[in-house]
Amino acid sequence: MAKKIIRFGVIGCGLMGKEFASAAARWLHLTNVDFEPRIVAVCDAVPAATAWFEENVPSVEKAYTDYKLLLADPTIEAIYCAVPHNLHEQIYVDIIEAGKHLLGEKPFGIDQNANQMVQAAIIKHPEVIVRCSSEFPFYPGAQQLIQWVQENKFGKIIEVEAGFWHSSDLDPTKAINWKRRIATNGEYGCMGDLGMHVLHLPMRFGWKPKSVRALLSKIVPERPDNQGNMVPCETWDNAILACDVDTGEQSFPMVLSTKRIAPGNANTWFIKIQGTKLSAEFTTKNPKQVASLPYTPGGVQAWHVADAPYKSAYQTITGGIFEFGFSDSILQMWAAFCDELVHGAEMQQNFHCATPEEAAGSHLVFTAALESNRTGNTTQINWRD
Repeated sequence: MAKKIIRFGVIGCGLMGKEFASAAARWLHLTNVDFEPRIVAVCDAVPAATAWFEENVPSVEKAYTDYKLLLADPTIEAIYCAVPHNLHEQIYVDIIEAGKHLLGEKPFGIDQNANQMVQAAIIKHPEVIVRCSSEFPFYPGAQQLIQWVQENKFGKIIEVEAGFWHSSDLDPTKAINWKRRIATNGEYGCMGDLGMHVLHLPMRFGWKPKSVRALLSKIVPERPDNQGNMVPCETWDNAILACDVDTGEQSFPMVLSTKRIAPGNANTWFIKIQGTKLSAEFTTKNPKQVASLPYTPGGVQAWHVADAPYKSAYQTITGGIFEFGFSDSILQMWAAFCDELVHGAEMQQNFHCATPEEAAGSHLVFTAALESNRTGNTTQINWRD
């Protein structure tokens, strides 16, 4: 099968940039796709970061420390950008104005004002496809819940809980990084870092909170810097958001949680939906299983736990008896982005990557959560403006 080669540049060559390179290298894992990303240029302010790409990614032709030189290359069609939040506004706007398609890391701006500038650039350049990185909904178990929502299997929604938890910051001796500083991460703290993953599916389902009551926690007050000094941690460790959803057809409570300090959780994403006809749960802690409870009036209430076979949005060479993992979800997300670049609305499957509008919705929720935490009150969210 002849494949459309999409020439990519990578801006920000850290952990997630390497994950993209790994996904591109595994493209042969996919079957029946007529497109393929090729990383031809990379950029990072730290030359050692781009050196890894030059040494390990044969398709790389050029490496830069100035991203504007990369954007000036007319042969580059699309960009993956993974930089700290304070750099999103300027770099994302420059990418869009250069006419390059963009898959950017969340949260699409350090705050709501920055996000609005990115949104304005998108509106001015409708020819550019812009999407937000969010890979967890591509797990087969999550895709099963998505299908059930689309088929209205749940009946009247009773409540929803979604979260993203990890324990990597439980160790108080872990050195401080940019995510702990307001100047680089923003006031959102863990919400900006993790929250788009949690809100991706609720936003896709149209479950927009009309209000939020936030409980934000700072658990480790200071950490060592690279010179051995103890310095303050300025951002929130954990966030629990109690939301009130009203779709116009039904209303229900929704609890969203983002936690950097959740003992025992290495990297756990989950969603739980309770309904009058069906309840269901999926968590990456048990990536091969989906729990569901179908119910008919007067019937038995019993949870069923079934293996979720390796049945992904894009077909792969892997047999259904095997387990799906994080690197597989990254590959599936990239397939969706490349599929949309090549085929537009005629994608091979109908679940596309997180949209800028969904990212903007997360900013509305996070900004309201900060206000709620400051006042100790429930904050209303205005979705009309």
